[in-house]
Amino acid sequence: MLRSRLLRLASLCVFALAGLLFWVSFETSQGIDLRSDDPMLRLPDLIAERSRENGKLESSTAELREEVKALTEERDEGRSPAERRAAEELEAAAEAKEVSGEGLTVTLTDAPADATARVPGWPEPEPDFLVIHQQDLQAVVNALWAGGAEGIQVMDQRLISTSAVRCVGNTLILQGRLYSPPYEVTAVGDPDKLRAALDRAPAISAYKEYVKAYGLGWDVEEHDETTLPGYSGTVDLQYAKPVD
Repeated sequence: MLRSRLLRLASLCVFALAGLLFWVSFETSQGIDLRSDDPMLRLPDLIAERSRENGKLESSTAELREEVKALTEERDEGRSPAERRAAEELEAAAEAKEVSGEGLTVTLTDAPADATARVPGWPEPEPDFLVIHQQDLQAVVNALWAGGAEGIQVMDQRLISTSAVRCVGNTLILQGRLYSPPYEVTAVGDPDKLRAALDRAPAISAYKEYVKAYGLGWDVEEHDETTLPGYSGTVDLQYAKPVD
C-alpha cells in the first residue's frame, strides 16, 4: 500500500516537472525556434516578413497620398499659374511626379550556380564571383544619373535623393522592400547618352569582364516610350530645397 502511494506520488512529480519545463520553454521562446543556436539563421525570414509588411504600408501610404493630393488640388484651385508651375517644379525635383519618354532598362542576373571559367587564365569561380553585388547596382544607377536620366526606377521602386541601394547576401533591400535577382534598372532619358555613360563607367567595365568569364547576366533594352511612376513612399526630410 505504501509502495503504491509512493509510485503515484513519483508519477505526479514527473508530470508536474514536465509541465514546468513546457511552461518555461514557452515563456522563453515566445514563438522563437529554440532549436536554432544561431539567431542569424532566422534573419532571411525576418527580412522577408518585414518586406511584406512594408509593402502593405506603402500601398496604404500611396492611397493616402492620392487623397491628400485630391484635397490639395480642390483647395488650391485659386492659385495663380506661377504658383502652380512652382508647385509642379518642386514635385518633379522630389521625384514625386510621373515621368515619361525614351529610355532603357538594364537587367543584371546571377551566373549559373555551376558556372566555370570561360576565359583562359581566369581562375575557377568562387561563389562570391557568381552573384550581383551592391557595387554593381550602384555603378549602373550612378552611370545613368551621369548620362542625364530624368528619372530612375530599380525594380518597382522610383529612386529619390535619399534612396540607398543596399544588398544583403544576394538580395537587394531598397526602401524597406526585399528583392531577388534578376534586377531591373529603368531610366528615362536619351538612350544614346545613357548607353555612352554605361560604357564609360569603370566599375561597369569590370563587371562585364565577369560577364565574359563566368556568365553573369547583362542586358540593355532601349524603349521608345516608357513611364516611371512618381515616388509615393515616405521621406525622412521635413524640409528641402532643390539646388539651383
